[in-house]
Amino acid sequence: MDDASHSIQSEPDGSAATAADQSVAGNVSPRRRQYRRFPRWAMVAIAIVLVAAGGVFADYWTARPEGITPSFIGRDSCAQCHQEQTEAFHGSDHDKAMDVATDETVLGDFNDVTFEHDGLHNRLFRDGDRFMVHTEGEDGEMQDFEVKYVFGVYPLQQYMVEFDRHESSEACEVARLQVLRISWDSRDNRWFYLRPPDVTEKLSADDPLHWTGIAQRWQTMCADCHSTNLKHNFNSDTVTYHTTFSEIDVSCEACHGPASLHVELANEKSLFWDRRYGYGLVNQLKGDDPEPQLQTCAPCHSRRAVMDDRGTGGPNFCDHYRLETLGEMTYHGDGQIKDEDYVYGSFIQSKMYHKDIRCTDCHDPHSLKLKHPGNQTCTSCHQHPAGKYDVVSHHHHAPGSEGAKCVNCHMPETTYMDVDPRRDHSIRIPRPDLSVRLGTPNACSRCHVNDRLDEIAPEHRDEFAAKEYAQWLSAAEADAEQTIGKNEQSLQDLISQTDQWCDQACEQWYGDNRKQEEHFAEALVPLRRGDRDGIRRAIEFLSYTDHRAPEIAKATLIEELARQGVRGLPNVVNSILEDPSAHPLVRSSAASVLPSTGSSQTRKQLVKLLDDPTRLVRSTAAQALVHSPVLPQLSREERSKLEVALEEVHQELMVSADRSGAHLGWGIICERLGRIPEAVKAYQTAIRVEPRTTGPHANLASLYERIAGSVPPEEGERYQQAATKLRDQNLELLARDAKLAPEIAPVQFQYGLALYLDGQLDAALAQLQLASELAPENAQFKVVYEELKAKLQAERQ
Repeated sequence: MDDASHSIQSEPDGSAATAADQSVAGNVSPRRRQYRRFPRWAMVAIAIVLVAAGGVFADYWTARPEGITPSFIGRDSCAQCHQEQTEAFHGSDHDKAMDVATDETVLGDFNDVTFEHDGLHNRLFRDGDRFMVHTEGEDGEMQDFEVKYVFGVYPLQQYMVEFDRHESSEACEVARLQVLRISWDSRDNRWFYLRPPDVTEKLSADDPLHWTGIAQRWQTMCADCHSTNLKHNFNSDTVTYHTTFSEIDVSCEACHGPASLHVELANEKSLFWDRRYGYGLVNQLKGDDPEPQLQTCAPCHSRRAVMDDRGTGGPNFCDHYRLETLGEMTYHGDGQIKDEDYVYGSFIQSKMYHKDIRCTDCHDPHSLKLKHPGNQTCTSCHQHPAGKYDVVSHHHHAPGSEGAKCVNCHMPETTYMDVDPRRDHSIRIPRPDLSVRLGTPNACSRCHVNDRLDEIAPEHRDEFAAKEYAQWLSAAEADAEQTIGKNEQSLQDLISQTDQWCDQACEQWYGDNRKQEEHFAEALVPLRRGDRDGIRRAIEFLSYTDHRAPEIAKATLIEELARQGVRGLPNVVNSILEDPSAHPLVRSSAASVLPSTGSSQTRKQLVKLLDDPTRLVRSTAAQALVHSPVLPQLSREERSKLEVALEEVHQELMVSADRSGAHLGWGIICERLGRIPEAVKAYQTAIRVEPRTTGPHANLASLYERIAGSVPPEEGERYQQAATKLRDQNLELLARDAKLAPEIAPVQFQYGLALYLDGQLDAALAQLQLASELAPENAQFKVVYEELKAKLQAERQ
């Protein structure tokens, strides 16, 4: 026997092994022997790692159940972790968007001062801790009112008075708030009277524009964007508000969304955020895609209607809001701001937008201040190579002068609310060449129009020396033939001469390097003038997919093409509706005009759009179907689908339940659907909500007259009497509106029709003539006027 078989072996732990043990071991596989030799401490360590890894994975995989709805919890919960952001936010315009009137928040002088406007001697004084205003009330009498809230901080602060507060109202509820037109100029520390645009005379106490009228009501005009988690809670039966908010100003959750889940997750002892909900915030604002951030800012920084008041921002703007297109009252023909557009409608026209620039590239999101001073805001990005732009060779103005500031050329400002300059965020290259050809504004003429002051007759010079460029344009538009020059030039002549001078200067400066890229104004302006070439160019721009044809411009061109009755439009519109990549704003405009094109595809297309993934398109399609000639052709199944879509339309309208137009619109829809009792109720509610508004009186009168012809004579007589009374009320209201808005053609036209229905034919003819003269491009106005004129002439022969 081998000696080795009798030897004593040593085990790894130091114990001895007999030969018998070795013989057993000899039967174990090499892998098993290797495993037996693996250190036990390593095995324990591996086990610990596996358990830990399992625990980490379980921690990661554990998620909150689906369907959690976060709630609003207030900024104090945010401040505990986000102290730096809270400090930046403190004192910002968002922080001071609205507040209770206190010694700390009120900026205006209430030390028993008198302020006069329109013959009214208003007194601003204190009554103990209360801030008081003695001014004209809604009954036309001078009274004392308590200022309950302040609104804004710089460059102006406004003041609000509460009406109709019921004794049963909760402390957290706000009744009807009216915003005084007597306002405080925070820059020059003075009181001033904030007049409505283009209104120079004293407002009557029953005028909607009076400070006690609906146009100055906080809930209808301001509240959504100056408070957090606002709920209107308007009761249309009692015509009262029980408005609430979680925070009085624009706080953290106004942008980031309700944060209860975020705070819960942050306080958990977990290595991860939630696998299903991420950070637990509705709005993720820092990703690679700029749209969530832009569309979070957009609801308050845009001219839009609200479709769904449950929107909390994020990349679904068109599911909650209906963006206004480039209407002539709000934008110039090239998309520059005319009336206040609150930035978003301008910005989405810009090349910056198409290069994925977002708000926080320029603005600090919490302090709202620019991230860099002066031109550095622009040159922090635009410096390829360094010094290319902020130099005389580029801007051709003295360094440090107003003309050397990037924003004055690329983001010209216009003053609104008398003291509040706002910059145009379409961020465009100045185009005096377009001004010469199309009459659109340009940033160069904005400054240099004042060079023409010496050419103005002395009696007009001081007047225009005090006006800014936008006011020159407005005055010229109101009266293009007004002669103010020393050599009989009109105001429009002087503006045109300035445009030509600026265009020539640009030509000399830049020569062959001058940038004169195609612009949608080259289609939109001629189209509105009735130029046939505008049609060709508009259709051409609709095919573009780059920054030359912003979606808001495409939507506008579609609407204008429909107004012009372009023959080939059905093919264009149907092509857009068949393209799933087309922007919802463009598809919505296409859907809205489709019935007017006479397309044979109207029924098919609109019914299909009732299932569109975007609410804006669904809502527009439903309303287009209701007002379309194809409505009676719908099958039972299609009608059922329409009814479902109209539930969303009703919700959209009732977001503005405190406005007469919401109920008027729903009444018209119900009448079209044959739901007569519901239509009557809607018209009656419209009158109850705004008794002094035209529209619902006439619609209800017409409906009563229809009913009168289908019921027993005695009952029909009651309906007819009610209709006559409504028409008399409507005529009185239209007479008021025609007097208040003498330059607005549709108002004059409606008054003319009402006079005709009242049998005042000569007066009706005069009004219809005025309407056709104010809007000569409107074929309907002209046709109606000519038909009545011919009728009267025939009767008198």
